[in-house]
Amino acid sequence: MRIVVLVSGTGSNLQAVIDDIGAGHLPVEIAAVGADRPGTLGVARSAAAGLETFVVDFKAFATRGEWDAALLAAVARYAPDYVISSGFMRIVAADFIDAFPGRYVNTHPALLPAFPGAHGVRDALEYGVKVTGCTVHFADAGVDTGPIIAQTAVAVLPEDTEESLHERIKLAERTLLIQVLAELASGPGPGRGNKHQDDGGNHQ
Repeated sequence: MRIVVLVSGTGSNLQAVIDDIGAGHLPVEIAAVGADRPGTLGVARSAAAGLETFVVDFKAFATRGEWDAALLAAVARYAPDYVISSGFMRIVAADFIDAFPGRYVNTHPALLPAFPGAHGVRDALEYGVKVTGCTVHFADAGVDTGPIIAQTAVAVLPEDTEESLHERIKLAERTLLIQVLAELASGPGPGRGNKHQDDGGNHQ
C-alpha cells in the first residue's frame, strides 16, 4: 500500500510510522512526504530516513486556488493508495478530496465530532471534559469532518495542562494511526478498510 504523508510540523506521528515500517511490522510504502511550508522537522525526519520529500509552500502562491492545484499535482504524481494528513494544518479543496475519494485520511487530537479545529486539545480542556482522545477519519472538505475510522479515549487528569494532555494524546494517536494503516493495508481496497470505533480503552 503506497501512501503520501502531509505534515506541517514535527512529524512525530510520521516518525512512528517510519519506525514501524522499518521494523517490518507495517506493509506500507511511504512514496513521499510533503509539507505546506519549508523547514519543517517532519520533512527533515523523512529526508534523514531516505524518503522522497516535497514542499508546496502556501505563502509562495498568490491565491488559495493556485496552492490547492499545486498540492494536488504534487501528491497525484506519486499515485498513492491513500493520502495521510498527520498534523497537516491546511484544509484541502474539494478538488483534492474528489481526486482521492475515500482515500484521504486525517488524524485529530480529540474525539470527533467534539472539538474540531486547530485547538482540539485546548478546547477540550477548557470545556472541562473528563475524557478526550484522538480520531482517525476519512477527511472531506470540511473542518475535521468525514466518516470516522477509529478513535481512542484518553483520560483528562486534574493536573493536566494543554501540553501534558497533548503529549499523552500524541502517544495514543501514533498507536491508532499505525493500527488503522495496518487495517487499510489488509483491507479489500482503497477506502474500504475495516471501519470500527474503539471501545473507549486507552491504547497508549
